[in-house]
Amino acid sequence: MLFSSLVFIWYFLPITALLYLLFPWKPAKNMVLLTASLFFYAWGEPKYIVLMLLSISLNYIFGIILSACPVKKQKSLVLLLCLVVNLGLLGYFKYFNFAAKLFNFLLGHEAVSFREISLPIGISFYTFQALSYVIDVYRGDISVQKNPFYLALYISFFPQLIAGPIVKYHDIEAQIADRQVNLLMQAYGIKRFSYGLGKKVILANTFAQAADRILALPGENLGTAITWFAVLLYSLQIYFDFSGYSDMAIGLGKLFGFDFMENFNYPYLSSSVSEFWRRWHISLSTWFKEYLYIPLGGNRRGLKRTCLNLFIVFAATGLWHGASVTFVLWGMYYAVFLIAERLFLGKWLKNNPRKWMNHLYTLLVVFFGWMLFRAEHLHPAKAWLCNMLTLKKGLYPILMYADGRLFFWMAVGILLCGPLQQAIPSLKKRLYRQESTDIWDVVIMAGIVFYSTILLVSNTYNPFIYFRF
Repeated sequence: MLFSSLVFIWYFLPITALLYLLFPWKPAKNMVLLTASLFFYAWGEPKYIVLMLLSISLNYIFGIILSACPVKKQKSLVLLLCLVVNLGLLGYFKYFNFAAKLFNFLLGHEAVSFREISLPIGISFYTFQALSYVIDVYRGDISVQKNPFYLALYISFFPQLIAGPIVKYHDIEAQIADRQVNLLMQAYGIKRFSYGLGKKVILANTFAQAADRILALPGENLGTAITWFAVLLYSLQIYFDFSGYSDMAIGLGKLFGFDFMENFNYPYLSSSVSEFWRRWHISLSTWFKEYLYIPLGGNRRGLKRTCLNLFIVFAATGLWHGASVTFVLWGMYYAVFLIAERLFLGKWLKNNPRKWMNHLYTLLVVFFGWMLFRAEHLHPAKAWLCNMLTLKKGLYPILMYADGRLFFWMAVGILLCGPLQQAIPSLKKRLYRQESTDIWDVVIMAGIVFYSTILLVSNTYNPFIYFRF
C-alpha cells in the first residue's frame, strides 16, 4: 500500500487515526498502531508478513540473550550470529540471483540455477532497523526491550516501514513507551504529510512519466539534448519522490506522537559531494556512519585507512540499494569522489573563490551518478553517458515528450528543490513552522490534497522509486 494511494489516504489513514484517538490507554494505542502496521504490510504481500514477524521474533530473542550474557566474548559471538541471520535473510531474498549470476560468470558455466524470488517490500529498511536495536543492546547504549509488542511496533511501524527514514531504536525508545500528542503536533503532521503528497503526486509523478518514456528508448538513438533533459527530469523525480515520501512519513509520525529525523536537507544546494551525502538520505548515511564506518575505525587510523573505510562504506551503500552491478558501481563512483575530496579536492573547493563552480561540479557528479543509478544494466548506462559527453543529434526531439504543463512543473520543481528557499529563508520557516497552523496553511493543504486526489483518480501512473529497496 502506497501513501500516495486513494486507499491509504481516504480509508486506511482516517480509520487508523480514528481508532487511535478512541482508545485512551497508551498500551491500547500501541496495539492499534501495531495492528494497523501489520495490516498495512500484509496488504501488498500477505505471505511476507511471516518473514517480517520472523525477523521481529529473532531479534527480540537475540536482544534477550545479549542482555543476559555476562562475558563479552559470548556477547560478541551472539552478535555475530545475529548479523549472520539478519544479513543472511536479506541476502537470500535480495541478492541470491545476483550472487548466482556473478558466481556463474566467474566459473564460466551455470553452476548455480536462478530462483524465482520476489523481493519482500521494505526488507532493507526493517532489517537495518532491527540490527540497530540489537547492536545498541550489545553496546550497552540501551536497555533490552522485554515487551515484544514494543519491539514489534518499532520494526513494523507503517510510516517508515517500506521507505524510511531509517529510525534507530535509541532515537525513539522513550517515545514507544510514553509520548505526548496534541492538536498542534497533529496539525503539523497533517501539513507535512500534505506537502509530501504534493511532492510525490504532483511533481515526481509528472517528471517520471516523461523520464520513463525517454529512457525506455534505445540509448543509441537519443541525442545529447534529450539525454540531458531526461537526466534533469530523473534528478527532479528521484528527489521529489523520495523526499516527498520522507515528508509523508515524518508527518504520519507526528500524527501519532513520534519524532522522526529529517531525511533530506536540500541536497542539490551542496557545494561538494561530501556535503551532498550529508544532505541526501540522511538516515541511511548516519546509519552506515554509526554502525559501519566508525566500527571500521572511521578517520582515527590514518588517511589511508580512512580512504579504505570510505570505499567500503559506499560500496556497501550501493549494494544496499539493489542487487545489480550498476548499483555497486554507483556506490564506488561516489567513493572515488569522496576519497578525492578527502585527499586534495576538498581543500581546493574550500578555498575556491568561485563558489558557483563548486555547485556546478557537485551537480554534474550527481547527475552522472543518477544515470548509473537509473540503468538496470551497463549497456544503457554506457549509451546515456556517451550521449551526455558527446554532441549528438539523435532521432527524438525534446518537444515530442514535453509540453507546456511539464515545463511549468519543471520550473516549479527546480525552484522548490532549494533555490527558492535559499533566496527567501523566511519562506522555508513559514512553510515548515510547527508552532502554529493558520488559515493559509489550511488552504494550501486542502489545495494540495484536492489536486493530488484528482490526479490519482484520473491517472493510474503512480510509481515509487525506493519501494523496491
